[in-house]
Amino acid sequence: MEFQNLPALLAEALAARGYAAPTPVQAAVLEPEAQGRDLIVSAQTGSGKTVAFGLAMAGELIGEDGRVVPSREPLALIIAPTRELALQVSRELIWLYGPTGARIATCVGGMDASKERRQLGHGAHIVVGTPGRLRDHLERGALDLSALRAAVLDEADEMLDMGFRDDLEHILDATPNERRTLLFSATMPKPIVALARRYQQDALRISTVGEDRGHGDIAYQAVTISPSDIEHAVINLLRFHEAETAILFCATRDNVRHLHATLVERGFSAVALSGEHSQNERNHALQALRDRRARVCVATDVAARGIDLPTLSLVIHVELPRDAEALQHRSGRTGRAGKKGTAVLLVPYPRRRRVEMMLKGARINAEWIEAPTPEAIRANDRERLLAALLAPIETDEEDQALAERLLAEKSPQEIAAALVRAHRAAMPQPEELIEQTPDGRRAAQQERHRPGFDDIAWFHMDIGRRQNADPRWILPLICRRGHITKNEIGAIRIGPNETFFQVPRAMAAKFAAAVARTAEGEEDVRIEPSRDGPPQQGSRPPHGGRPPHGARPPQRGGPNRPQAPYKAKPHRKGPPRG
Repeated sequence: MEFQNLPALLAEALAARGYAAPTPVQAAVLEPEAQGRDLIVSAQTGSGKTVAFGLAMAGELIGEDGRVVPSREPLALIIAPTRELALQVSRELIWLYGPTGARIATCVGGMDASKERRQLGHGAHIVVGTPGRLRDHLERGALDLSALRAAVLDEADEMLDMGFRDDLEHILDATPNERRTLLFSATMPKPIVALARRYQQDALRISTVGEDRGHGDIAYQAVTISPSDIEHAVINLLRFHEAETAILFCATRDNVRHLHATLVERGFSAVALSGEHSQNERNHALQALRDRRARVCVATDVAARGIDLPTLSLVIHVELPRDAEALQHRSGRTGRAGKKGTAVLLVPYPRRRRVEMMLKGARINAEWIEAPTPEAIRANDRERLLAALLAPIETDEEDQALAERLLAEKSPQEIAAALVRAHRAAMPQPEELIEQTPDGRRAAQQERHRPGFDDIAWFHMDIGRRQNADPRWILPLICRRGHITKNEIGAIRIGPNETFFQVPRAMAAKFAAAVARTAEGEEDVRIEPSRDGPPQQGSRPPHGGRPPHGARPPQRGGPNRPQAPYKAKPHRKGPPRG
């Protein structure tokens, strides 16, 4: 099927970009029954929906002469949930509508608002923006929607999840009643249905997502691991696949920062994307991925929304998504526009049942596999190395001269061995993982037992997760107050309002005396011996759920951050602290 019944300039723009035939969603919005009507469109991420709504609103924007209708006020408004997605949409519409003479303005948070207002003041036919910034321009009088003919809500379900309902309603209430409203949403929860009922009239429902919910181009895998092996599993998956571009999803910006630092230290070319990064930093990170200067992106859900990387073939859910919709949006960064991709969920074995239910709800058939072993990774490395070295190459005179000199000094076998060694040395080493069998798990528990901790004493601190207790600053605090080293501290158990930790009983009296001497007044964290240790799971905390006296993190004990959902293993070999 070819593109039909399109304005000539749009058809030429599509041909110049290599578009020979429409994707299913593009074909659907061009059907005669869809012309001039409000639309509710469900389409797979990466299915070409940006071009689809660009073509769908052409009838409202293009005049009889094939060029955009003259106007100083915007004729079309596209609202997207994030800066990255809005900028991506803007880039697509610029090449599609550029030949028609359309002026396109982009209004997103993190950019120069005064520059955007000047751009709007000079006149724009199409405005693309995020809800908060568009509402700001509207309230300041910089954005006039009185002449609007088409409004597009891209990824509407995500905008509602992010809390933009009031902004969207404020913006749509300022538009003419006779406008067309095109609503694009991967899922159709009740809030989306309610929004459509309020702002659309006789809307045509279009769905190009089949019973598999558009997962046909994505191979899903679920890897059961020990909770302490998460980072090691990430390293092995990256090494096993050696994807041209991979994205790793974490739940918080702190975990993005930590995992990014870990990967860079291990020799991976990685960038980070989270809410703490400025727009300029995000642009540099994405450009590094497009230029192949980086191959791995560690990101939070919100930061990764709207990322479009043609070479992205691997998605790893380092921390599990909150629900089936988040799983779909995350995984949809790969497997785009007909290309194949792989999405891997790292599943700590205590959470396997929850993941099975989520996959069932999403109608995803995932393959349950074990994490790649070092032996499997090395086998893949050998095949990749042979393929790379046996591939035909072009050489110049300087290359030939250097090759002849090497052959004069060493044998071909020695040169080949040196080449193999150099190739292997440039790649991060894989990690040994805990075997996911009952015997392997029991062995892992036994490894947690440390010499010298057969007879221990428990101590209690009057801070917990609600007071931002974190091992990264608790451990140095205990060492400083008790005049001991970190190797003399056993298991640490952080509860909602208190923390318990172990000290060898032979050192308990000396430790308690040092703690008493180093107390810094009423405001300091209280450390006391605990006769019974931490409460059993399900019992009431000894403080009745209320923060105890003086419960606050010390100002000089380390970063005041929330506790990470997973506990990273140290890079050094040896038993964990608990």
